[in-house]
Amino acid sequence: MEESIMTLNGFSDFFKESLHLKKVDIKSYSPLALAYIGDAVYEVMIRTKVMNHGSTQVNNMHKKSAKLVNAGTQAEIIRRLIEAEDLTQDEIAVYKRGRNAKSVTTAKHATMADYRTATGFEALCGYLYLNGDLERLIAVVGKGLERIGELE
Repeated sequence: MEESIMTLNGFSDFFKESLHLKKVDIKSYSPLALAYIGDAVYEVMIRTKVMNHGSTQVNNMHKKSAKLVNAGTQAEIIRRLIEAEDLTQDEIAVYKRGRNAKSVTTAKHATMADYRTATGFEALCGYLYLNGDLERLIAVVGKGLERIGELE
């Protein structure tokens, strides 16, 4: 475990240095901006997990990934995490800010409630990612996937 934490920290530092990323106050980002990056980070995590099952047809990988990144699944993950009291009060506050943010886009394949709830989940993922708390991000996503029966 210690080695993986060192690798995460090393990657994060290397990433910031290589792209000349400046220090930004995380509180300056809108909840929808957090959801924007959180959506991408969560999708990369899911695609990585799907690919880890071995090489298979890309179409099959896409179907499995799409099942886990849709608004309904994301909403179920965050609801289960909250119900099980897996999140801190700060994390719940970030989620609620994301959930309550007024977006100009509308849900295509989800109820508006699921869409907003998923936006809150994505905001939490974005917050943890931008805050550099990759270990906690991975723990939250992993626990969420476990709660919905997607971890063997």
